[in-house]
Amino acid sequence: MRFAIGYQPAFHGLDPARLLDYARHGEECGFEGIYLPEHVALYPGARLGEMELPPTTPYLDPVDALAFVAAATSRLLLGTGVLLLPYHHPVPLAKRLATVDVLSGGRLRLLTVGVGALPGEAAAAGVDFTTRGRRADEALDVLRLLWTGGPVSFDGEFFAFEDVCAFPRPLADLPVHVGGSSLAAARRAGRRGDGYFAGGLLTPDERARQFAAARAAAVDAGRDPDALEYTRWGSVDMPGSTVEALAAQGVTRLVVSASSADPAEQRDQLSAFARRFGLG
Repeated sequence: MRFAIGYQPAFHGLDPARLLDYARHGEECGFEGIYLPEHVALYPGARLGEMELPPTTPYLDPVDALAFVAAATSRLLLGTGVLLLPYHHPVPLAKRLATVDVLSGGRLRLLTVGVGALPGEAAAAGVDFTTRGRRADEALDVLRLLWTGGPVSFDGEFFAFEDVCAFPRPLADLPVHVGGSSLAAARRAGRRGDGYFAGGLLTPDERARQFAAARAAAVDAGRDPDALEYTRWGSVDMPGSTVEALAAQGVTRLVVSASSADPAEQRDQLSAFARRFGLG
């Protein structure tokens, strides 16, 4: 089992020094990487399930923020949890992501994409909410194609170009995980992703059903289902027995966040977790 940390700017703070302290401390504790979330635009009444998102919630751009974190760390892997892929054009996005990977020494290993769940956010980005799944599928194909360097061409429903070269290339094959809490997300992970980052408040049976669907989709696509990583959220105070149970379900990585808004308590919580599971 691998362990990473999540940072929520709206809760943990927007102070650049606090973000860097959190990341550096996670690295010192032995965590594998750090994940940053994304929302490109919010609006009054935006809801994720039963949770309402205040429209003034401050979300950093995760790619830019990860470049900032990369400059202040040396080992910590960089991840998004999740980057809302349909709201980005894949051609400039391929350049941005490859740039972060190159400048960080190849540490953009935990890139996770999703399709978004807020219709108003899609409208603000100029995207038809009903097409976001197809758009994400196509964007994934475009990213992987561009990262070969080129010249490459593409002719799809949403994106088209001829004889394009995209440099720099990532330092190595850049993994792309798929996040979400639906069967569609699980199947997308199996067909096109390097891993599935399951979210949402779901029953254990639904969790098992989704991971089975991801593996089945991988088989149908001619891919190795055993190569599919399985990431889940965890709590910073979770006991070893819970981790063992999750590992038995096929989980390969847990992402935990400090539950305190106080920087000193955040450090203590991450340190205690690291000691409990022998990180570092």
